[in-house]
Amino acid sequence: MTRFPYDQFAKDYLQELLLPLGKVETSRQVAAEVREIDVYFAPLPQPSSNTTLLGLLGRFAATAALFEPFRNAASKSEIRGCIHKLFDVFADFERQAKRNNTRVSEIELPRLWILSPTASMSLLDGFGARLDEDNWGAGVYFLADFLKTGIVAIHQLPPTEETLWLRILGKGRVQQQAIDELEALPENNPLRSKAIDLLVSLKTTLEAGQNIDQEDRDLIMRLSPIYEQDLRNWHNWYQCIR
Repeated sequence: MTRFPYDQFAKDYLQELLLPLGKVETSRQVAAEVREIDVYFAPLPQPSSNTTLLGLLGRFAATAALFEPFRNAASKSEIRGCIHKLFDVFADFERQAKRNNTRVSEIELPRLWILSPTASMSLLDGFGARLDEDNWGAGVYFLADFLKTGIVAIHQLPPTEETLWLRILGKGRVQQQAIDELEALPENNPLRSKAIDLLVSLKTTLEAGQNIDQEDRDLIMRLSPIYEQDLRNWHNWYQCIR
C-alpha cells in the first residue's frame, strides 16, 4: 500500500480509538534534530471509556505509550529509529525533572509499541526480542526491561476479538479478516462506526492516488461494499430528516 495514506490512516485510527482513554498527540516532535513520534499517548486518571473494549490495544494504553505503526515490515534501521525517539522522550523527562528538582521513576516513562504487519524471527532475534505468552499471548515481543519496547508482529496475533483493533492495522489476508470481523460487530458498537468511517476515508484517499499497487486495489475492492453501505445509511438518515 502507498505509504503516506496508510500512515495518516493509522495515526487517525489510533487517535480515535485511544482518545476516550487519555491525551493523544500525533506527529509529536522531539529533540533538536526534529523527529516525529507517530502517536504519543498519556492515559487519563479516569478514562471515559473502558480499556477492555479495545482488548490488547487497551492493555497497551494502560500506561503512557508511543505507538509507531508500519505498513510494511519494520526494518532494523526503522526499529532503531523508533528506539532513538523513545530515548529522546526519556531525555525530555529527565530534563523536566531536573528543572523541577525531582526524579523520574521508571513507571512514569512511556513504553514504545512498534506495530509491524510482519516480523521475521531473524530480526526479532537480532534485537533480543522475546515472547511473554503467559501474560501477553502470541505475537507480542519484548526487548530488555530497561529499553521499555515491545514489537507487535501483527500477523502472529491470534484471530480473536481481543486482537481485532490491532489486526485492522495488518495487511493482506490478516487485515481483510479483521475487516470481516469488524463488519460483523453489532452496529451500535461505537468503535465499529469509528473504524469504518476511517476505512471509508482511506478508500477514498487511495482511489485519488496516482500510483496505486495491487495491494491498494485489493483493499479498495474489499472496502467498496462498506463504502456503499455507508452511503445507503447516509441517504436513509437524510430522508428521515427531510
